[in-house]
Amino acid sequence: MIEIINLYKSFGENQVLRGVNLIINKGETLVIIGRSGEGKSVLIKHIVGLLQPDSGFVKVEGEIVSELNENKLYELRKKFGFLFQGSALFDSMTVSENVGLPLVEGEIKMTQLEIDEIVAEKLELVGLPGVQKLKPSELSGGMKKRVALARALATNPDYILYDEPTTGLDPIMSDSIDELIRELGGKLNVTSVVVTHDMFSVRNVANKVALLNEGIIYFTGTPQELLHSKDKVITNFIKRTEI
Repeated sequence: MIEIINLYKSFGENQVLRGVNLIINKGETLVIIGRSGEGKSVLIKHIVGLLQPDSGFVKVEGEIVSELNENKLYELRKKFGFLFQGSALFDSMTVSENVGLPLVEGEIKMTQLEIDEIVAEKLELVGLPGVQKLKPSELSGGMKKRVALARALATNPDYILYDEPTTGLDPIMSDSIDELIRELGGKLNVTSVVVTHDMFSVRNVANKVALLNEGIIYFTGTPQELLHSKDKVITNFIKRTEI
């Protein structure tokens, strides 16, 4: 379980998070929505300690993230896979090297054969078998997202954080990524947190939705409850996303 309690974060005079409270239960797929600049990415970076709160805290499985020392934070991060918005692949590396990077840098020493087997398994899982020797420059945008997801899965995490996974993709490829997120949640029984402003992704993957508005969690509920809400803030948000 992930608990976010009264979380505040500012950058200079820009107050982004203004007392966020949110519970993320084991095994669920939570989609966090909100307008651009609302702090969705800022919020999930607090979960893995990439950002420190001004006040409040994030608790993961009973541990307050901001209070962990370097070694304990490293151990906590092993439980997470993180799909960055721009995929964050290393252009100088092959697909195999990118996916296998968390295994090479891990504490447990593995043979190259063992790493290659895991890389092949994860690429198969995301629907990209046989692309190990390609470079990122040879991949489409959707393929880069899948390779980045294979890398996030390499260490068999308990949690996967997706930062705008469909940004920059055409509708067909976006649907494909959504389907993959949904399938992985079922196959692997991981807890997924998806940050997006894409309401189509909400309908495709979420079993719970949280709306971040003006620095707080304004709404939590099912996609159906969101879509049928009569609340003016929610209906205005949905209209802007052109559902």
